[in-house]
Amino acid sequence: MHPRAAEFAERAREQYGVDVAVEEFADGTKTAADAAAAVGCEVAQIASSLAFDAGDELVVVVTSGANRVSETRLADHLGVDGSAVAMADPDRIADRLGWSIGGVPPFCHDADVTVLFDETLLDHERVWAAAGTPEAVFPMAPEEMRSLAGARAVGVTE
Repeated sequence: MHPRAAEFAERAREQYGVDVAVEEFADGTKTAADAAAAVGCEVAQIASSLAFDAGDELVVVVTSGANRVSETRLADHLGVDGSAVAMADPDRIADRLGWSIGGVPPFCHDADVTVLFDETLLDHERVWAAAGTPEAVFPMAPEEMRSLAGARAVGVTE
């Protein structure tokens, strides 16, 4: 197992008491479509962790791979001006969350950040999320994932 995926699994066990079943795919899971093809599920079952700057705050939105986050709706939920919301810089993401883009898990971040959860993910029995690298994912019931992330389920997609 890649050291970063192993680190995620260890942190999940130590911080949350949960054993995650990390699966790795040599061809990668960088996009939701790639991840869905690799694990054999619908694109809607891919839980992508996207980081946004919202004013001075870094916010993670765990969204279905079938959806696109609406920055306007995200701003409304956060109570900030829409012009203040944009995708975060990859270096800022790595510095604050401890994970690089493509491998950001929904929980086990280095810093406390607001996490929002795409409510459409709750329609599935199981979803798949990044496990520390662009080649590693893990399955979990979406309500458990939402709970572990300390996330609020919201509608922030287009």
